[in-house]
Amino acid sequence: MVKNRFYIPVLFIVFMFIFVSVHAQEDMVAIDNSVFGFVQRAPSVFKHDEHNEKADIEDCYTCHHLYEDGKLVEDESSEDQSCSDCHNLKKSGNAPCLMKAFHSSCWGCHKGKKAGPLMCGECHVKEK
Repeated sequence: MVKNRFYIPVLFIVFMFIFVSVHAQEDMVAIDNSVFGFVQRAPSVFKHDEHNEKADIEDCYTCHHLYEDGKLVEDESSEDQSCSDCHNLKKSGNAPCLMKAFHSSCWGCHKGKKAGPLMCGECHVKEK
């Protein structure tokens, strides 16, 4: 009986950790820019699920790419990682710096598809 008192809270905590991890991006409303330290602009507004629905993006690896030995790994996703896990503040090897990675991926996609914001202030919206 004493064992059950211990396992139930532990199982609950493990379940909550998994649940929060899986659904973390669903609640995302802005790109995390805390790694930059001093920033000149507000974080980019980015409602993850709303964006993907409007852009008709179903596969996570569309944005959450994975490279191994400098080559894109098809159909593999890095969604369980932070962008800053692979992209440093300064260019490192073949990986662009973090700011360039954000801008080339987001802005580049918007420009290529002729959809979505292209001007700085359209993404970096100041809080009111």
